[in-house]
Amino acid sequence: MSCTVCGNPLIYDRVVFHCSCGAFIHAYCWDEHVLQAHRPSFEIGSVNLDGEFRARESKIEDQVSRVQASGEQSPEEEITPLLE
Repeated sequence: MSCTVCGNPLIYDRVVFHCSCGAFIHAYCWDEHVLQAHRPSFEIGSVNLDGEFRARESKIEDQVSRVQASGEQSPEEEITPLLE
């Protein structure tokens, strides 16, 4: 059995994640799988010394759902294709 993300074999008696989508993934490949396959909405930013978050970029869920509904590829999909 191989990792869905990197394609390397899943080693016996090591940590392996089984995603709800059915994929088996190495622990160190988990972040990449979630970002590529499930594309959650998120914000990129920084936290100041007062603990306040300041967004620099944001991925709005409305934009993602519009692209999925229309069936068009977003610019991110053209740059980073999903690994299967």
